[in-house]
Amino acid sequence: MTPGLQRSAVTWAITEKGYSQRQACKLVGIEPKTCRYTSRRPDDGAVRTRLRTLASKRRRFGYRRLHILLARDGVRLNHMA
Repeated sequence: MTPGLQRSAVTWAITEKGYSQRQACKLVGIEPKTCRYTSRRPDDGAVRTRLRTLASKRRRFGYRRLHILLARDGVRLNHMA
């Protein structure tokens, strides 16, 4: 079971059954910190789409060469320039 499904199960147990967060987390089998976690990762859907199109056009290119092509398009990822 993925953490997202576990969080939704905990949310259901809290809202529908009236359990406390600690009880609901123990019931599902996760830590309360896992339930409270929110991702701060930015949405990179456009970059993923562009990377897939580049990879489909240039099937023999590896991730390093595809990274260079993305950099040429103006997309800066990670610490590499």
